[in-house]
Amino acid sequence: MIKIFSHRQTGSKAGLIFLLLIISALCGCEQVKGIFNKKDAAKESAIEVPVFAVNTTLAIQGQIQDYIALSGDIWAGSTVDAYSDAIGKITRIFVAVGGRVTRGDPIATVDPSRPGMTFRESTVSAPISGTIVALPAQVGMTISQAVPLARIASRGALEIRLNVAERFISRIALNQPCEITLDAWPGEIFRGTISEISPTVDPASRTMEVRINVVNADSKLKPGMFAKVRVITERKNNIVKIPASAVISRFGEQYVYIIEKDPQDPNINIVKKRVITPGILIDSVMEITKGLTVNEELVIRGQTLLDDGSRVNIIERVMPLGE
Repeated sequence: MIKIFSHRQTGSKAGLIFLLLIISALCGCEQVKGIFNKKDAAKESAIEVPVFAVNTTLAIQGQIQDYIALSGDIWAGSTVDAYSDAIGKITRIFVAVGGRVTRGDPIATVDPSRPGMTFRESTVSAPISGTIVALPAQVGMTISQAVPLARIASRGALEIRLNVAERFISRIALNQPCEITLDAWPGEIFRGTISEISPTVDPASRTMEVRINVVNADSKLKPGMFAKVRVITERKNNIVKIPASAVISRFGEQYVYIIEKDPQDPNINIVKKRVITPGILIDSVMEITKGLTVNEELVIRGQTLLDDGSRVNIIERVMPLGE
């Protein structure tokens, strides 16, 4: 028997089939979406947090001093010339340049004799004790009372004569301490103080002469040597100081990055931004008046790419300043 369906029944089945197809398609989309979501999650888990390589050091407590760098020649602090009492020829010289004499020691003899007249030789004696720094006299030379035979510098008395530029005059004062270095004695620092300040400024060079007394206990310094001098104009003790290279200046503020442990994993180092207030800057060493405490570890190299909270790997811990 052949069953004939009506148009209504045929249409109803077609609608049912179409509905089933839509449901199947939607289920397939959800499965596909789930697969992609899993892939995205896998990708996100595969992305690692960047770790930056840095060098660090510690903020320390110490001294910092401001100075003016100058240079000048070493002179004998006190010199006296020896003169003959008579006009005549020099017949003998008892000393040499660099030799030491005591007051009253003979320096030379002068024969005041003239043709037809014979006189006893006159001895020229040292007027003070010290070192012979100049000896213009020569045997056979005719000398007068106005011409010095020798120049004597008192023992141990040396000074450095400096010319200070006009713009630094307000920072110069008597008894200011000075640090002196010389190429002849590398690595050694000699001490001195300002003993004299000229009351006038040279209008041609716009400089003022300053004299510094030098401590020369070991007699290593000699007149005529060239000296480099630091006149200490300001000295601060017990301040917090760091290398100036650690400081970053951006958007009107100055800050450094401090090393801390990650709160979620103590084995990981992170950095924290710390705004600071700097003081004086001398020879790439900066005083910190606010924002840092002693022994805090901070980044001194590799900090330009960092952000607050960045992970870091410490490649080298540099010795603190002055150690």
